[in-house]
Amino acid sequence: QVQFVESGGGLVQPGGSLRLSCAASGPIFTFYGMGWYRQAPGKQRELVAAITSGGSTNYADSVKGRFTISGDNGKNTVYLRMNSLKPEDTAVYYCNVQNLARLPAGSWGQGTQVTVSS
Repeated sequence: QVQFVESGGGLVQPGGSLRLSCAASGPIFTFYGMGWYRQAPGKQRELVAAITSGGSTNYADSVKGRFTISGDNGKNTVYLRMNSLKPEDTAVYYCNVQNLARLPAGSWGQGTQVTVSS
């Protein structure tokens, strides 16, 4: 099963930016696509952005216009550029491959913590 290592999180002030990276242990675009997910304390894990093997992207309404997902097939790496961060973006961020049903299909990594606070 494909495994992931997420990095790039940290503490940032509201309005700031971060770029998250997700390194996969194997080819990722043999799957339907890749997604970035997040889980805030006391809440369920949610999908925030996804990219298909063909390069199509989609975003949760809460991050649309602020987050950008991109991928590098050659490096088996996916990125999430996050701009105009808000306190409600605070969460642990994870990545995973998506199957044809657009459901996560790999093992979950440790995630990377993003904290937005002044």
